[in-house]
Amino acid sequence: MNELDELRDWDAGAPPLDDDTRHRARVRLFAAMNDEPTARVRPLWRRPVLRIAVAGTAAAAVAGTVLVAVDTGGDETARAKPPANSAPSMRNVSARAVLNGAAAYEREHERTVAPRDDQYIYTKEIIKETEQRTGAVTRHVDENWRSVDGSKRSWVMEIGRGWWSEPLKENEGMWPPQDWGTLRKLPTDPEKLILSLLHKTGPNDKNDSLDEITDEEWADIHFSLAGLLKLVPVMPQGLRPAAYEALGMVPGVKAVPGQKDAKGRTGVAITYDDPARQGTSFGGHFIFDPRTYAFLGFRDTRTSGDGAKTKTYTQLSYLDSWAITDKVKQRP
Repeated sequence: MNELDELRDWDAGAPPLDDDTRHRARVRLFAAMNDEPTARVRPLWRRPVLRIAVAGTAAAAVAGTVLVAVDTGGDETARAKPPANSAPSMRNVSARAVLNGAAAYEREHERTVAPRDDQYIYTKEIIKETEQRTGAVTRHVDENWRSVDGSKRSWVMEIGRGWWSEPLKENEGMWPPQDWGTLRKLPTDPEKLILSLLHKTGPNDKNDSLDEITDEEWADIHFSLAGLLKLVPVMPQGLRPAAYEALGMVPGVKAVPGQKDAKGRTGVAITYDDPARQGTSFGGHFIFDPRTYAFLGFRDTRTSGDGAKTKTYTQLSYLDSWAITDKVKQRP
């Protein structure tokens, strides 16, 4: 059993539940939606909301604090040079074409980053929530400091609330991984990345061909790729483009044009209908620039409260900036 298999079998802890973050139960629900009584339980994401995918990864080799302003596809420089496979109309564009375009854009704009194990990855995320019944809008600024190697406690925020995330204990793990060492072990070839996410059930279950993947396994693969893209803002070079291309290979992903992002820009969204569960949508919307395929932001819904007090929110989010810092809660 390799390290990735062991990681998937570990138990992931989570912060205490409250009314405003009950939607984290969606993660557990997805793992429990199998009809067979022997269906295996998937590892839980430690962060409670399936919320954020990240714009073009841009960084530099660092010795101290480095701030990176994230390009979210709104500048004229990015728009002046669309990828070769860009189409004038998004009406009939395929999800795979969009995600391949996003991978091409990412590879052209990403830079290498080599954080030290004793440093932290700082991210600043902007979340705009609209309460669907009243139309009331709330803006949150979430700042996170994650330990590069996972050996120190991290500061994590979710829709304006923060908590200390302690280092994982022995025999604990999470998906997606947050420590740089584990992320570096993930394949940067999209097909190999998909195969690495498959659960190995025995010596005769080699999972060495995409043709052998079942609908249920594809659903789990989507679950893993979406979590990786949403919840890991900074990745080793080549991993995010590979994850975009791998997501484009998943049956059930589709492109939805004419979607607004948090800044009011119109883009094309990528969402997912689960073929194994009669088209059940899951995982929110990744929104891309319709010409350059630069990532713009993410859209999802969340609920809070019970019964008559239940509130439903439309949530739009994007990564504002990120940096490598020497200390937790050190701002660039």
